[in-house]
Amino acid sequence: MHVASVGVSKLCFLLSLALCGLLLILIPAFQAPQSGIGIGSTGLRKRSKEPGATTSGDYEPWRRGADALRSPAGGLLPQGEEGGLKGLGRGSRDPLNPKDVFIAVKTTKKYHRSRLELLLQTWGSQAKEQTYIFTDGEDSELRKRAGGVNIINTNCSAAHTRQALCCKMSVEYDKFIESQKKWFCHVDDDNYVILPSLLRLLSSYHPSQDVYLGRPSLDHPIEAAERVKSDGSVSVKFWFATGGAGFCISRGLALKMSPWASLGNFISTAEKIRLPDDCTIGYIIEALLEVRLAHTYLFHSHLENLQKLPTDTVLDQVTLSYGGFENRRNVVAVGGPFSLAEDPSRFKTIHCLLYPDTDWCLAGNPGGHF
Repeated sequence: MHVASVGVSKLCFLLSLALCGLLLILIPAFQAPQSGIGIGSTGLRKRSKEPGATTSGDYEPWRRGADALRSPAGGLLPQGEEGGLKGLGRGSRDPLNPKDVFIAVKTTKKYHRSRLELLLQTWGSQAKEQTYIFTDGEDSELRKRAGGVNIINTNCSAAHTRQALCCKMSVEYDKFIESQKKWFCHVDDDNYVILPSLLRLLSSYHPSQDVYLGRPSLDHPIEAAERVKSDGSVSVKFWFATGGAGFCISRGLALKMSPWASLGNFISTAEKIRLPDDCTIGYIIEALLEVRLAHTYLFHSHLENLQKLPTDTVLDQVTLSYGGFENRRNVVAVGGPFSLAEDPSRFKTIHCLLYPDTDWCLAGNPGGHF
């Protein structure tokens, strides 16, 4: 009997060990996924929040973010393919502080009333510390209306020439380097910057990485005579992000641009290749530094057919624009508290969808519902 009892005890002990081993194998399968920003088949997805991490709730009423990287037709930008957002999701784990972003707005004095008034009333009112307006003429009234937004008179020409545009970009670059901020983003005065989407996109990278984000205006690289490394007898091909839709550059990459961009060198570099400011940025980054542009369709200029942008994705974009004098109806198709006659750019409507508690949004919509 004693021998039988010992045998049964050993058998129970072995079964207990086997059960414990099985549990150790199965436990990880039932654990919740780690928090952070991950990549799925539909692009950027927020997972559960760590203590101190940023979620869309922290930016209420910034209710919607860049849930998908969409093509002009609304399709997904392929991940891992050429032209995709290289490095997405492998950046800093720390949430990006809005104060770390330098948003440079290029304008000219003749647009101080028409374009800048709209900009300051809408998204500029939410990003006063981050926004720097680069213009070509002193305007005391603009400074009064700016309400804390930085106004910088570049003393560049007001002409819409290559030289004047490059002069302003040169000042933008130097002011960014001075600022010690982590991200340099350039936009035009007819862009609406959707701030939560911009922060979400930039948070996917680390500012020390070589990051150049934007949307090409062409479907192929530009070709130019190589006049910096050679005498112009050879040509070089490179992509560039159109300034009309906006682009962003990490501080790490911006510092590497210094030999060709700082203290007036940007103007001389542009003159050597005889190209405009946004092309010169692409030339320095792609041709000289050999860093590739990360193509994204979250940036939009008035040169696109904006009405083709799916309505349910409008608030997921990073920048939007509107048609000029020749094509005033080229605007995003979005409904809201203002009619097309009241809001021809649709910027006020977009702003009220993002920030419904804005005083003038409530005044235009007494019920407070859209």
